[in-house]
Amino acid sequence: MTDILIKNTKVFYNNILQPGEVLINNGKIERIAKDITGADPDLLIDAKGALTIPAGIDAHVHFREPGMTKKEDWHTGSCSAAAGGITTVIEHPNTIPPTVDKSSFKEKLKLAKRKSVIDFGINGGVTGNLESLSLLWELGVISFGEIFMAESTGGLNISEEDFAEAMGIIKELDAVACIHAEDENLRLENEKLLMKDFSFSSHSRIRSNLCEGFAVEKALDVIAEKGTRSHFCHISTLEAIGQIRKERYVAASKNRQQNVTCEVAPHHLFLSTRDWDRLGTFGKMNPPLRDRRNVKALMNAVNDGTVSAIASDHAPHTEFDKDLDIRNAPSGVPGVETLMPLMLMAVKKNILPIGRMIEVTSRNPAHIFGLDTHHSKGVFAEGYDADLIIVDTRNAIPIKSDRLHSKAGWSPFEGMDAIFPQITISRGEVVWDGEILAEKGRGKFLEGYGCPEDEE
Repeated sequence: MTDILIKNTKVFYNNILQPGEVLINNGKIERIAKDITGADPDLLIDAKGALTIPAGIDAHVHFREPGMTKKEDWHTGSCSAAAGGITTVIEHPNTIPPTVDKSSFKEKLKLAKRKSVIDFGINGGVTGNLESLSLLWELGVISFGEIFMAESTGGLNISEEDFAEAMGIIKELDAVACIHAEDENLRLENEKLLMKDFSFSSHSRIRSNLCEGFAVEKALDVIAEKGTRSHFCHISTLEAIGQIRKERYVAASKNRQQNVTCEVAPHHLFLSTRDWDRLGTFGKMNPPLRDRRNVKALMNAVNDGTVSAIASDHAPHTEFDKDLDIRNAPSGVPGVETLMPLMLMAVKKNILPIGRMIEVTSRNPAHIFGLDTHHSKGVFAEGYDADLIIVDTRNAIPIKSDRLHSKAGWSPFEGMDAIFPQITISRGEVVWDGEILAEKGRGKFLEGYGCPEDEE
């Protein structure tokens, strides 16, 4: 393993942005100090005053393999992540076949080990496979979900009865349930009412604020009953944020374990219903675009700690796939490569502090899914994995799809200013410095803590 010394850099260390140097040895952070002398590294990186901060952990991606490799695969998806400053991803189960049993898990793991250039975890699906959840946990899934409370890509939605039963099983396993909270009955009612409305914005009304808020309320009732550690995926509404904030406040006031967390996706922070006319069906995702009032509530929740993580929900489709009417176009947008650049731009614009950005893109996702204690991820400290990015915050450039690495070939953020990393380091190895340097298959499988230590 090449040892690295990063000099002439700035680090966010001990809650202060300050000059410093970083020594990396055997894939780990060996030392962080103002001035490191006596080291004889194989590689000396002069950061020229740029920042060295933790790389991102994207806990919600869909790399589409197996089954949909015309949209993405483990190599292109992981290259896209690395180029955007992400060194760890958690892949969700709605592939073809979905990751719901031993054979489908083994198939996905084999493909990921062969192709991924960054480290990865794999989630287990929850559908009509409740008898398989304990086996998936022992095989090494990081968590379960996303558990679809309403119809979405992959058709893995489950009934309220199965949802409650699954949450009980996940609690017994001491695992985390990742929940896609939309209410199916309300979605169907809205769809019937708007069956003749083919405007782009009809998608936002079918999957309304109430649709998400009602589902979160139901899920919180089950969580309270079962005691399951639960993570809400891609929360998008002020109603849902209010309920989650209240739940976390009550838990804190009663000295009760915090077992509810949530994430927000960049497309719900930086896009809104105002973008429907520009994007058309390329702006279709589940949950859908929201108005500016919701966008403001989400960013406030990122800043006040209600939102624990930012995750891309990277769900690529080709332009050909998307070029349909609003009812038939598939839901989902690419975003793994633009997550960190957009969040860094938000820091530059003083929308949120750099310390908070690091928490929601690295430290918190690692903690929620046990990657900090089980795999030394997500903490900028000696002894932890050297997963780092070097970023010149003066270098803001517009997002251009022809510079990105996803097979999708487009971005909903086209033309928006962002700050991309100059260098991405994964476990002490430079994997991006303007081009992908990592070999296929160098990514490490990060098994969940239900997996016996001698298995992988």
